[in-house]
Amino acid sequence: MYQIRTYNKISPIGLAKLNPSRYEIDAEGAEPDAILVRSADLKDLELNPSLLAIARAGAGYNNIPVERCAEQGIVVFNTPGANANAVKELALCALFLASRDIKGGINWLREQSEAGVEVSSVVEKGKAQFVGPELMHKTLGVVGLGMIGAAVANAAVELGMEVWGFDPYLSVASAVRLDNRVHLASDINELYRRCDYLTLHTVLSDSTRGMIGMEAVAAMKPGLRLINLARGEIVNDSAVLAGLESGKVAVYVTDFPNNRLLANPHVVGLPHLGASTPESELNCAVMAAREIREYLETGNIVNSVNYPSLSMDPSGVQRLCVLHRNIPAMLAKITTLLSNDGINVENMGNKSRGEYAYTVIDLGSEADDSVIREVEELPGVIRVRSLLPRS
Repeated sequence: MYQIRTYNKISPIGLAKLNPSRYEIDAEGAEPDAILVRSADLKDLELNPSLLAIARAGAGYNNIPVERCAEQGIVVFNTPGANANAVKELALCALFLASRDIKGGINWLREQSEAGVEVSSVVEKGKAQFVGPELMHKTLGVVGLGMIGAAVANAAVELGMEVWGFDPYLSVASAVRLDNRVHLASDINELYRRCDYLTLHTVLSDSTRGMIGMEAVAAMKPGLRLINLARGEIVNDSAVLAGLESGKVAVYVTDFPNNRLLANPHVVGLPHLGASTPESELNCAVMAAREIREYLETGNIVNSVNYPSLSMDPSGVQRLCVLHRNIPAMLAKITTLLSNDGINVENMGNKSRGEYAYTVIDLGSEADDSVIREVEELPGVIRVRSLLPRS
């Protein structure tokens, strides 16, 4: 029986993917085999030795101590693409909010009504203060062309916009998803220079933290309208506020507001609504539960953010799953130990990701505990799991 600890409310449809005959769902579990989480902050969580995996029901994972988990052989998963449509739709909404002062117009009407003014008598005279440009024939820059960024770029093309994208890590799968009318820039400064609108859909990392800073704002086309539905820390607040004062930035729409930003009338703040749809939360929960189930039951890794993805159809009578450092001769050392004990390797897979690697070995005969301990004691090995068919 595997124990799954939940943080936040996880969709019951997602949890239903974990068979109750094999999984115990416990929001207070002290020794969980896996954790399912949405936005709860786990960065200071004490990692129990029983913990094998954490699945984030969402794309971002800056609430999880990813590197610390890797060091302890805990695989961290996310759910890329499960919330892509929800964020795409909000990005389209943000484009319209950035163009026309819809928020200001709504607030002004309410103020008139509360003051006892008959709004129908003042709308024609008052509407001029809320005008804004159309999207058609304007240029949009999309930073980050994963599933969300690609979906936004394609939708903007259909709105009649000229779209430029920038992603130094553009995958083949993402490139295939892109409409062929989307232009690819080799330098992000090209987006700053030519775009009327800029929307951010990149992960938060050391390289993207504060990416929209003073230099970026200075390079922008005057009057650029900036949208950030990715992570607040990607944008330097001081830089964007200075840009709003100078006119370099006309409007800043952000899903990560704070009091300092909201004091500026040209900031449109949203309460982190990006993936807040019932459909998105269900999709993320289902995907996260399936990732946990697959890893716990078969050892297969899909959509990990700290270990390589590796999937193999089970064969043999026992499977060894070895999380280890990416160092030379590790495979030879493991197979030598198995060979010395007369154990035949029926199938094997190995993948690396940075300084970490993952090896899955299907054995033709069952290895006893002493052999598994020998593998565990090899320098560089972090964790070894032994799985039997239908274990």
